[in-house]
Amino acid sequence: MKLEYKFVKHFGPSIFKVKIPDNIVQDLNNYVDKIISDDQKQKELDHGKYLVGDVKQEFRLEKNIMEKSGWINFLAQSASKWIELQTGKKITKFELIESWVVRQFQNEYNPIHWHSGHLSGAGFLKVPETLGSFFQKKEMNYPGGALELIHGSKAFLSDSKYRIIPKVGDFYFFPHYMMHTVYPFKNSNDERRSISFNAKIDDTIFNDWS
Repeated sequence: MKLEYKFVKHFGPSIFKVKIPDNIVQDLNNYVDKIISDDQKQKELDHGKYLVGDVKQEFRLEKNIMEKSGWINFLAQSASKWIELQTGKKITKFELIESWVVRQFQNEYNPIHWHSGHLSGAGFLKVPETLGSFFQKKEMNYPGGALELIHGSKAFLSDSKYRIIPKVGDFYFFPHYMMHTVYPFKNSNDERRSISFNAKIDDTIFNDWS
């Protein structure tokens, strides 16, 4: 029997995956490396006390580097395309609230949390060569260092989570209320460097879908 089929999934919030251009990844990494070597700048931009993670270092990005690197433009264009595909409407406003970098090392983690604003997202600037493995043999994928998005509860034919294995340049947009967590990793002295943001768009578009 030949089946004619179409897979339909319209429930739950959408997620928009985009590739960060290589030049932006490079410029942001160069910027971060300069901040790391400047103790005064690290203190000035420290963002850890405002975020939930237990990680080595989290700091906010300065406006000039976000503009110069093209980071703000990348976020605005990607968000506009996502919202248009989802709603059929074009946003006229993209107001960046903040953007920050998280430097995570082995045994550090981000507990389940959500963001402010309308739109949020997370992506990867650096990833360790190895994130570790299970102590015991398991068939499931090792979650260390993964970003996991969470929504609703587990039910028949409906999973409540989406696990993302970090890869340099991958960036994921999601609604601000999307719960998410980052698992600790092990067996590595390397840095897992991620970047996130919060932003607002047109209230009319946001409220129509709230």
